[in-house]
Amino acid sequence: MAIEPDTKNWTWVIESACPDCGFDGGTTTIRGVPELIDANTAGWPERLRRDDVRQRPDDATWSPLEYGAHVRDVHRKMTERLELMLTEDDPLFPNWDQDATAVAERYGEQDPAAVTEELTAAARRAARAFAAVRDDQLDRTGRRSDGSGFTVATLAVYYAHDPVHHLWDVRHAR
Repeated sequence: MAIEPDTKNWTWVIESACPDCGFDGGTTTIRGVPELIDANTAGWPERLRRDDVRQRPDDATWSPLEYGAHVRDVHRKMTERLELMLTEDDPLFPNWDQDATAVAERYGEQDPAAVTEELTAAARRAARAFAAVRDDQLDRTGRRSDGSGFTVATLAVYYAHDPVHHLWDVRHAR
């Protein structure tokens, strides 16, 4: 069964605490993001080895495997966006429909071991990319196709919330 697409604009997490997962964008900085990503990544292998990794807890919620594949792709997408921001002036990011990607890439049918390996590699690459940002690059800008604007520093905080929130989703789904 298809999941109803998430159409919320989550950019508010850059400045506020998430009432669900507890991530606090108001106290998170780009300099803390690599460590946060590393710590979050360590929690995924156990979740992706679960016997029920392919089972959705209900008709409106992704399975742990689907969340893991999504988080892998978030790491990849945010690394791409960071690279665009560092090499182009105020780039407009190509649209990414996460829900369409989940269906097209058949997240729920992927191999959990491969997703774990790919998620870990993508997270490692993202953490290194954000750690390498120089102070004079923090204010470089980029825009999502919906018009939401980011600096490199705010993109890092926005990005960090996603894997944190989805690991929380997986831990609290049952």
